[in-house]
Amino acid sequence: MSDTFHAMWRSLRPIGRSDASGGYRRYAWTGADAECRLWFQAQAEARGLDHEVDRNGNQWAWLGDPARGDAVVTGSHLDSVPDGGAFDGPLGVVSSFAALDELRARRVSFTRPLAIVNFGDEEGARFGLACVGSRLTAGQLTVEAAHRLRDGDGVSLPQAMEAAGYDPSTIGPDPERLARIGAFVELHVEQGRALDLTGDPVGIASAIWPHGRWRFDFRGEANHAGTTRLVDRRDPMLTYAETVLAARREAELAGAVATFGKISVEPNGVNAIPSLVRGWLDSRAADQSTLDTVVTGVEKAAREYADRHGIDLDVVRESFTPVVEFEDALRDELGTILGARSERPLPVLGTGAGHDAGILSGSIPTAMLFVRNPTGVSHSPAEYAAEDDCVAGVTALADVLEGLACR
Repeated sequence: MSDTFHAMWRSLRPIGRSDASGGYRRYAWTGADAECRLWFQAQAEARGLDHEVDRNGNQWAWLGDPARGDAVVTGSHLDSVPDGGAFDGPLGVVSSFAALDELRARRVSFTRPLAIVNFGDEEGARFGLACVGSRLTAGQLTVEAAHRLRDGDGVSLPQAMEAAGYDPSTIGPDPERLARIGAFVELHVEQGRALDLTGDPVGIASAIWPHGRWRFDFRGEANHAGTTRLVDRRDPMLTYAETVLAARREAELAGAVATFGKISVEPNGVNAIPSLVRGWLDSRAADQSTLDTVVTGVEKAAREYADRHGIDLDVVRESFTPVVEFEDALRDELGTILGARSERPLPVLGTGAGHDAGILSGSIPTAMLFVRNPTGVSHSPAEYAAEDDCVAGVTALADVLEGLACR
C-alpha cells in the first residue's frame, strides 16, 4: 500500500506547482486542472474502473454497477486555492485509490458498488464560490446563478467549461446520480491542530461550522495622491482598513474567525486615491448565532466608518453554508469500525473548513475522516502531513470501506 500511495503522490505532485512559491495553482477549467483530470482518469483505468464525467464536470471511477444503487463513494477534490498546499483535497483522492488497492490486497468481496470521485472547483479560487461541482449536483447552486459566475478576467463559468472541452448546457441538479449513493466518506488533511494536540494520526468529523463570504464595496472618489488635501479626500481605502481591524475585534470577542483575504482596488494606481475598494470577508463560527453576531458587527462598524468619511457602502452575501452535523448513524458506524481495530476510540472533532461532504450532507449520508496536520497550516505551501500518518489514513479509509461495502 505504501508503495502505490507514494507512486501516485509523486506523479501528481508536480502538476500545477509554482516554482516561485512552491504552492499550487490548480484552478478550475485551466491547463493544470486538465492535467489533474487526466491523472485521475489514468488512475481509474489502470485499476479497471469505469471512468465517467457527470453533467457538472465531476469525475467518477466506478467499481461495480452504479445502477444497483446504495453505492459507497469516497474521494475529494484536486483543485487548489492560490499557492495552496499539496494535501488539501489531493490527499483524499490519492488515499481513495490507495485504499482500493489495499482492499484488493486483502481479497475482500464487494457487496455494494464502490466509486471514487473528484469534485470540480471545490476551492472556488477562480470564480469565487466554493464547492461548485457538488453544489450544482445537490441543487444548492441554480443554473442561472452558475451562469452568472465570472473570473477575474470576466470569463464566465460556461465559457471556461466550453474552452476546456465540456458542454456547459447540461449543468444542473443531478438527483438520479445522488440516488445511486448510499454513503459518501471523504478523507481530508486536518486544517487545524486538534489531532496533533491529542496525539492521534486520524480522527472523525462531527460537524462543519457555518460559514460564508461577504463582499464589501467601498466607493469613494478618485483623485490625485499628490495634490489632494487630506481633508478634501473621500478615500475608501481608509474605511476598508478600519473595517479589517473591526473584523478582527468582532471575531476575538465572539470566539470566532473573520478574515479579509482578498481585495480589489480601482483604479489601482500608486499615485491615485482609489474610487473603489472591494474586499471579501470570510467568517466562520461554531454556531449560527455567533456567526450572525460577528458579521452584523463588522457590517455595522463598516457603515459607521463609511458615513464618517463620506463613503458609499454595499454589502453582498456571495455564499453561505449553514452548520453541517454529519449523520449520527454513519459517523457512529465509522467509530465502531475503526474502534474495533484501535486501542482507543478515535477523536471526534468539528472543523471550520468547508468540504464537498458538507454540501452533500443534505442529500445523502456523509462522513469525514481527518489526517493529522502537525503544524495546523493549510491553504499554504507549508501544509504538511507525515508519511506514517498518511499511511494510517489510507488504512483507516480501507477499513471503513471494507466495513461499509464488503459486508
